[in-house]
Amino acid sequence: MPKVLIVDDLAIDRQVAAHWLQEDGQLEVGFAENGARALAEITETPPDLVLTDLVMPELDGLELVTRVKQQYPLIPVVLMTSQGSEETVLEALRRGAASYVTKRTLDRDLVATVRKVLAVSHGQRTRRRLMGSLVHNHRQFTLENDPVLFAPLVAHFQETLFEMGLCEESDLTRIGVALEEALVNALYHGNLEVSSDLRGEDDAAYHRLVRRRMAEPPYCRRRVFVEARFSPQQAVFVVGDEGPGFDPSALPDPTDPANLERASGRGLLLMRTFMDDVRYNESGNQVTLIKRAKRAHPRSG
Repeated sequence: MPKVLIVDDLAIDRQVAAHWLQEDGQLEVGFAENGARALAEITETPPDLVLTDLVMPELDGLELVTRVKQQYPLIPVVLMTSQGSEETVLEALRRGAASYVTKRTLDRDLVATVRKVLAVSHGQRTRRRLMGSLVHNHRQFTLENDPVLFAPLVAHFQETLFEMGLCEESDLTRIGVALEEALVNALYHGNLEVSSDLRGEDDAAYHRLVRRRMAEPPYCRRRVFVEARFSPQQAVFVVGDEGPGFDPSALPDPTDPANLERASGRGLLLMRTFMDDVRYNESGNQVTLIKRAKRAHPRSG
């Protein structure tokens, strides 16, 4: 059973987070009251994921993110944020955090976010050596409207990125989160035409509409198209859908701290933070994500 280490200086906040995680029935929890104690716990019994507050005595969440990325690069960190910490959240994502949830929406977002990051991280940790060397560097997929396919596809891309030396192993989870967000957007907001604004207003209605459209034409007949091109210099991922699209210029600026809690900008913020370049086509039904190599790689593509 995956273990989540909850780090917060307030006992009531630790218990609230633990309540929602234990409601899932598939997650074990541990506790630490600050970043310094969390590092000691990680050394003694490494968790599968760290869920941390930002403002704490002794060693705060921002420094904890930095230390975990340096010392335990395969353990993802998810932030718990409160109002007024928006700028710190953005800095923590840049330093290595894998995702974030707001304390006001733990009941809605916590379990889903933790499970999504754990799925990506597990794919990274358990990847198999499919290839001794890369022969083809261009892959195309046409996916049914089934989110179960996303995790193995992301794991496949992570493996190729690592084998080609395009990124450090510690960056694979963050790249995987960005790809997962692009795939989720293509399925739910593109093919099924379910607005993220509805999720922010009525979570139950959002999920009912998703279930209905999964079985209802024309939505159920649509596909998600994924193209990946790898070279020693960069990886380019193109994710498209068969929905009507949207006006990309109308999206709220996800880097504006005022928009941090908006459901509609969360995925774009994570994609732009974890990738080197993110571009939409004019119709808004295709996004291109680019990750450039940090260092030269001796192999040819």
